[in-house]
Amino acid sequence: MLNHPTHERLVQLRLLGMAQALTEQAHLPDLQALTFEERLGLLVDREVTERHQRQTSSRLRRARLKQAAVAEDIDYRHPRGLDRAVFRRLLTGDWIRGHQTVLITGPTEPTT
Repeated sequence: MLNHPTHERLVQLRLLGMAQALTEQAHLPDLQALTFEERLGLLVDREVTERHQRQTSSRLRRARLKQAAVAEDIDYRHPRGLDRAVFRRLLTGDWIRGHQTVLITGPTEPTT
């Protein structure tokens, strides 16, 4: 099979995730055991993942956040009255899909 022209077409179509996955697949010895549909599925999954990562990176750059904060770094031990169960529910995003508003008040970091 001629992978080089296919790779070039994928790059030309800006399917960079699929192009990279195709290159990686060429170096895998057990790849012949997969069906066409399985290989195609792997390529498509990789493209979707790459696009999602690019979108997330772009949004984070545009947000110009001063600190890279993640929910896993929340310190529940500090006496701020944070409820772990409430935070877990908020992190699922169901409140967004339910068209609800969330208002969080109070200090954002512990005072010393």
